[in-house]
Amino acid sequence: MSVLRTKPIKDVLAQGEADGADERPRLRRRLGALDLTGFGIGIVIGTGIFTLTGIEARDNAGPGVVISFAIGGVVALLAALCYAELASSVPTAGSAYTYAYATMGEIVAWIIGWDLLLEFALGAAVVARGWSGYLAELFNLPTAWFGEEGSVVNLGAIAIVLVLGVIGIVGIRESARVTNLLVLVKVAICVFVVVAGLFFVKAANLTPFIPPAEPASGGEDGIRQPVTQALFGLEPSVFGFVGVLSAAAVVFFAYTGFEAVANLGEETRKPRRDLPLGLLGTLLVSTVLYIGVSLVVVGMVPYTEIDRGAPIAAAFTSVGAGWAATLVSIAAVAGLTSVILVDLVAMGRIGFAISRDGLIPPSIAKVHPRWGTPYRISGIMTIGVALLAGLLPLSALADLVSIGALCAFVLVSVAVPILRRTRPDLERPFRVPFSPVLPIVSALACLYLMLNLSVETWLRFLAWMLVGGLIYFGYGYRRNRLAVREASRAPQPREPVGS
Repeated sequence: MSVLRTKPIKDVLAQGEADGADERPRLRRRLGALDLTGFGIGIVIGTGIFTLTGIEARDNAGPGVVISFAIGGVVALLAALCYAELASSVPTAGSAYTYAYATMGEIVAWIIGWDLLLEFALGAAVVARGWSGYLAELFNLPTAWFGEEGSVVNLGAIAIVLVLGVIGIVGIRESARVTNLLVLVKVAICVFVVVAGLFFVKAANLTPFIPPAEPASGGEDGIRQPVTQALFGLEPSVFGFVGVLSAAAVVFFAYTGFEAVANLGEETRKPRRDLPLGLLGTLLVSTVLYIGVSLVVVGMVPYTEIDRGAPIAAAFTSVGAGWAATLVSIAAVAGLTSVILVDLVAMGRIGFAISRDGLIPPSIAKVHPRWGTPYRISGIMTIGVALLAGLLPLSALADLVSIGALCAFVLVSVAVPILRRTRPDLERPFRVPFSPVLPIVSALACLYLMLNLSVETWLRFLAWMLVGGLIYFGYGYRRNRLAVREASRAPQPREPVGS
């Protein structure tokens, strides 16, 4: 048996059909293009715009953080084009995991699936702690139970994860309705921030737009410096264009999660049309809002004075518009709520796809007969995320979400030309233009951003991959469906003939 065995495309397509011949569990098709765009914007517009703007402007890029968001948006758009072709051609649960299984082999599929579980689990846990902090600020709740600093158990983070986990399990339509409502609130507030903030922008705050490079202050050497600087022996530095690129690698976290739309392919009524619309619509709206909001924030306040924790709300407070700061905090709570919900929904679908293939026990892939959702795997992962969010201060691990997403995007980009070569006959309602050039550019751009993350982040990522390797070779390699099928077809040894 080979770790590079691939899953036949016909099997991938058949598992999403209601009249499939086998008895494997299937999800129900209930979503349209608007629902998919709502899910996408729901997960993309969140922590990145409400937190990372301030951190990266102060520490790495200055006003040039606007360029960082633009670079992140372009790279995400390239990856989204590749996702759109694969999602419209192979509309099923699992997204990048399933695409890799059909093109590059089982071990690559396992790596990417394990990687995506890390991305969505940590993303949901980090955002849940941020949600709890904003809630405490709005209602003056005790920081011992709702804050990031000094709390042993963050009850707010645990509560929101459990509540949203139940919503995600009860039904995909209910999740879509909640998400769409929250998306309307936060998009409206983001537009308000751009329009109202323009009246307070000062040209002096935008000069110099890219501050001159300077040596990094203590703590940025060794394993905390970007891989590119470590590889080439460069002196650790911040600001300048190097700082803009480093910030782009981090704020890419703000775009991660749009692949959650591709995970809903098996629950989309017209996936070949609606999946590309949902993916590209998500990136277009999110990139425009990110660039607009970040430009307003660095224009309202000198980048050296931007608040790291709540940059947008603090910017309005600093110009005497406290009422606007309250609106922003409300939008942050709504925005972070939708991020957590979509993270949990997407994570459940990835786990469902992996379990259905037998790489982890198939019994946990059971679909609820009434709700039509993978309730067992979703419930297990919801409890795991609640524990992470409640007990561990995960803000330092946000970079792991970026590296996880970028790794997935590299593999998806490579999968496009591979699948075109191996299955030229496959129907492709959406095609990436200028293939294979554009997919290769997408893969290289994602890889370059990965190399701008710290050595420390890479070491943590490799440790997670090592744990995944132990699980794969200890269980999934011999017990998954393809392995069992191969074993049943193998010729049996003949009985020796007696003399």
